[in-house]
Amino acid sequence: MGNLTGWHFLILLVVILLMFGAPKLPGLAKSLAESLKIFRSGMAPSKDDEPKTKPKSTE
Repeated sequence: MGNLTGWHFLILLVVILLMFGAPKLPGLAKSLAESLKIFRSGMAPSKDDEPKTKPKSTE
């Protein structure tokens, strides 16, 4: 089941083209790219996530 070859991917590509149609694919790719961009920005640590520590006093 884990032996996917180039022919398998080619057949999958043809099936996807038949299902979604060629005119819809650019919009689908753009939507996927925007979703990945939002996901990556959400995974990046932000400045608000840093733990706030009190400075050590020298007394």
